[in-house]
Amino acid sequence: MSSPTRPTQIYPGYVFDLDGTVYLGESLLPYAAETIRELRRRGSHIVYVTNKPLETADDYARKLTRLGVPTARSDVVTSVDALVDYLDREHPQATVLAVAERSATDELSAAGFTVTTQPLEAQVVVVSFDRTFNYEKLNAAFQAVRYGGAAIVATNPDPYCPTPEGGIPDCAAMLAAIEACSGARAEAVVGKPSIHMARALLARLEMPAEGVALIGDRLLTDIAMARSMGMTGVLVLTGATRADSIEGAGVQPHYVIGSLSELLPEGSAGR
Repeated sequence: MSSPTRPTQIYPGYVFDLDGTVYLGESLLPYAAETIRELRRRGSHIVYVTNKPLETADDYARKLTRLGVPTARSDVVTSVDALVDYLDREHPQATVLAVAERSATDELSAAGFTVTTQPLEAQVVVVSFDRTFNYEKLNAAFQAVRYGGAAIVATNPDPYCPTPEGGIPDCAAMLAAIEACSGARAEAVVGKPSIHMARALLARLEMPAEGVALIGDRLLTDIAMARSMGMTGVLVLTGATRADSIEGAGVQPHYVIGSLSELLPEGSAGR
């Protein structure tokens, strides 16, 4: 049975995915600014979430503001935010070897973790979306896990990241290579759809899951997380998911919309 289109109510809280939902590349997607502005006018609390760890929350807030959606750093939760929260709880003050780009490594250092390039010093191998991934990094992670006993923690499970040209390999590709050679498995993948990311989002919104709608373009990350935590999952068909792939999928959204113009209930557009 196909999911209904268009939500029938305004929710107290909204979580918006970014890539493929609010914008694609450097272009705001249609109706994003107008819809978010109307939801704020109606008193809804809004946060943004991304599994993409290539930039900081500050960077994403500045980008959204530049594109026409005024945003504060506190309105954005990234997979690196969820990573730092997880490491603080499970591996406090750990020494980490980071298979990651500079922005993620800098955030780990700023959060008080010692970042090393020496495999046998590492207690945790952090694996992230890394466009500088190479054999040297793969071997360092292998040595740290196989011979140093380091745990593996990854930022996100995405196999690829959507781009205006189609997509590029994401964190899951780096993680698969490290798991394959080391024989170990990540103890946690902290981005969407994990409970770690969901908890970070609900804490930022300061409200229970049943009052929150999560809008995203991926069934297995955005909608799966919404479903698992009791949020309302709204799939938007402006990114990674096509309409013909929903029927029969293991994860089903509560609502399916063609663009963010359909997020507001029928007849409730701002005046």
